[in-house]
Amino acid sequence: MPAIRHVAGVCDDGRIRLIEQPIPELRAGTVLVEVHASLVSPGTELGGWRRLAERRNASATPGSPRPFGYSNAGVVQAVGEGVAEFNVGDRVACIGNGYAQHTDWAVMPHHLCVSLPEAVTFAQGSYAMLAATAMHALRRGQPEFGETVAVAGLGVLGQLTAMLYQLAGNYAVGWDVVDRRIEIARHWGIDLAVRVGEGYEVERTRSFTNEYGLDAAVLALGGDASDLLQSIGRCMKKSPDGHPMGRIIVVGNPTFTYRDHESAGMTNIDIRRASRTGPGYHDAAWESGAAYPPVFMRWTTQTNLALCMRLIAEGKLDVNVLTTHRIPLENVEAGVDSILDRPDELLGVVFEKG
Repeated sequence: MPAIRHVAGVCDDGRIRLIEQPIPELRAGTVLVEVHASLVSPGTELGGWRRLAERRNASATPGSPRPFGYSNAGVVQAVGEGVAEFNVGDRVACIGNGYAQHTDWAVMPHHLCVSLPEAVTFAQGSYAMLAATAMHALRRGQPEFGETVAVAGLGVLGQLTAMLYQLAGNYAVGWDVVDRRIEIARHWGIDLAVRVGEGYEVERTRSFTNEYGLDAAVLALGGDASDLLQSIGRCMKKSPDGHPMGRIIVVGNPTFTYRDHESAGMTNIDIRRASRTGPGYHDAAWESGAAYPPVFMRWTTQTNLALCMRLIAEGKLDVNVLTTHRIPLENVEAGVDSILDRPDELLGVVFEKG
């Protein structure tokens, strides 16, 4: 077993380069994983593919590569003290900032791992983090069967969130400004996909609800969302005295203020944050230690992960349709270079073991 691992790091000049590091120490409550695939979450990790491409043209000095990534999949090669649910040779999906990086070896807290069903590939398993985040957003939204939800932002996270809402018996309307993302959403069967910016998103969305209005909306994007919030407000269902009602679940990192919320006439809207994978994540005692009592905590980060892997195995959550590019980790710099001149064509980008 090697003592050195290779890790992808993003540099100030917008390039991604491999660096070498010692493999972290195997501690109690952790497992050593030989990584076979990892998924890029561009918004959180890189500021977006467009932003990364812009940095290429800024003539910046490279700086030191910064390791990144938080979702991968591979095979357990060693088990630390106190770990009972995994054995050497088990296939697992892994999550966690600082743990499940774009690398060939990772030491993972055991509760941030979940077994991969036989039918799930490593590339599919690498969607674990964003799939579980979408699952938690669904739970935070508390949808009822037959409701209509708009998902603003059809990146990987938004697409997965819309898929899960439809699986839960809801009608999903996707909003985005990128044609390729709208095309992909239509390909997997979203109920309605609308291009924002043409001036018809509110009318088309309200028409889709038969003028009843949205029951809920999910903000799965970053950046200034003040104008978007106004548009969403005009789509929401209304009380008899004209007040917009419903729920807005914030799963991305949009920026808006309470004044934006108030000026949109949305003081009766329930706004909920949901930028997690479920209970347990960032609780160090749980991640590497004992489980919460299942009877009291049915849906944790790990049980959300397990359900997502089951849905992928059963073909109910289609991550293959979201994968636009697969790049060998050993050739990550050249591989990203070759696709970054078309940033709007990128959606699910998977780094794989060569």
